[in-house]
Amino acid sequence: MHLFKNTDKCQALFKNVHTNPADILCKKSLKTFSSFIKLESFKLATDCRVIIEKSYKLENKPKKDVDMQIYVCVKHVPDTAVNIKVTGKDSFDESVDFVINPYDEYAIEQAVQIREKEGGEVIIVTVGKEAALKTVRSALAVGGDRGIFVKTDAHFLDSTLVSQAIKKVIEDDGTPDMIFTGKQSVDAEGMQVHYRLAAGFDMPIASDVAAFSMSDGKVTVEREVGGGTREVIEMSLPCVVAATKGLNEPRYANIPSIMKAKKKKVAQFDIADMGLDSGSDGAELNELRPFPDKGKAKMIEGTPAEMAEELVKLLKDEAKAL
Repeated sequence: MHLFKNTDKCQALFKNVHTNPADILCKKSLKTFSSFIKLESFKLATDCRVIIEKSYKLENKPKKDVDMQIYVCVKHVPDTAVNIKVTGKDSFDESVDFVINPYDEYAIEQAVQIREKEGGEVIIVTVGKEAALKTVRSALAVGGDRGIFVKTDAHFLDSTLVSQAIKKVIEDDGTPDMIFTGKQSVDAEGMQVHYRLAAGFDMPIASDVAAFSMSDGKVTVEREVGGGTREVIEMSLPCVVAATKGLNEPRYANIPSIMKAKKKKVAQFDIADMGLDSGSDGAELNELRPFPDKGKAKMIEGTPAEMAEELVKLLKDEAKAL
């Protein structure tokens, strides 16, 4: 414990001992430099008390000095243009090209547009195998400010576990004003995580969002409900928005942005160390099966009556549709 008789010496302690911001509380005045993260209290004299910040890593709780914190959940998925080869009961050839989940690209772009207009920061959150770090960097190259990466040993995880992991790292990181996701991933197509996140944070949610606007702390979206029909929803912040194709035009990364992305901060965690448990509500992948070969088209010739007869025969005997 350090004892000082006056404020000057209190200020000296701040200047000489600790270079980070601190709060200086005096009997007749309050001079606030900044206080965030974990604080360690030093009792000085009766007329002065100095609270000095304790050193704390960004991975746990960064300084919130921005207007908005927008989190974007991004998944590392195989490119839809490649041929996926099943190599085992629950595994596939992962040497193929992986990309940002296509629907998540619209989520990233919308978050970046909001930041460009309103200020704040865009934080990319990804849960996946070690290779998924590449997708985090790709998302940072198109506008993300920093990333959070939760490493796993499996590609396919239960949506309950994934949403728990995302919720925990977001809560430990800051206070979300908005959470963006894609409406689904193109590999598992579970369409569960954004709903579970909304339930976990007790936030309103809109999925399949194809139009977005924000004003006076409220979000207005148009969501596709099928048959060319759109539903208009107004939500207060904070909220969860799951994007679909047509919401915007995702930007491409250029060389300078790719180089800058390599230097952006990415906090990394291991899901095994997070103490999560999906419990009895979890789902487990039993088996992967290759999509059956559709085969070649079969041409039917003859008179209309003959072709109709042959078609009925094929549908009954080969396609087993009748």
